[in-house]
Amino acid sequence: MAVGRFLAMVGALVWRHTDGKYLLLQRSATKDVAAGQWECVTGRLEQGESFGQVVRRETFEELSLDVHIECVLGTMHFYRGDALPEHAMVGVHYGCSIPDATGMQLSDEHGAAQWVTAAQALFPAGHWLRSLIARAEVVRGLMPHELRQFYLQEGFEL
Repeated sequence: MAVGRFLAMVGALVWRHTDGKYLLLQRSATKDVAAGQWECVTGRLEQGESFGQVVRRETFEELSLDVHIECVLGTMHFYRGDALPEHAMVGVHYGCSIPDATGMQLSDEHGAAQWVTAAQALFPAGHWLRSLIARAEVVRGLMPHELRQFYLQEGFEL
């Protein structure tokens, strides 16, 4: 088997406090991979950057918003494009919140955005975004206020 290298990325599933809806973003038609597909905020780590730093940088670059990182939703391995060793990625998905979407501005990385409830996120069974939103619904419901406050103050990096 060919040996590749793993690149690390983050996903930031953003929800609004005002109504609990999740933000979905449609990738620009000019993107080199997955053009036109729906996703959450995503981005790769740059040299020397922590996972929390890249979540904040990417959400600001893509939405012009500062987010609160509330929880880790899960990890995944996937290929950015063809299933080749040089395309292997390891991702950590975070659950993030914003008080409201006032001031949100999409970057040119995305052509559209929509706010949806979990029931409105109509992706096929097994689609990663459907699974991520379902997981967020459970985690948000189980997470005690004290733990949410701890992560907001302390973050996730050791």
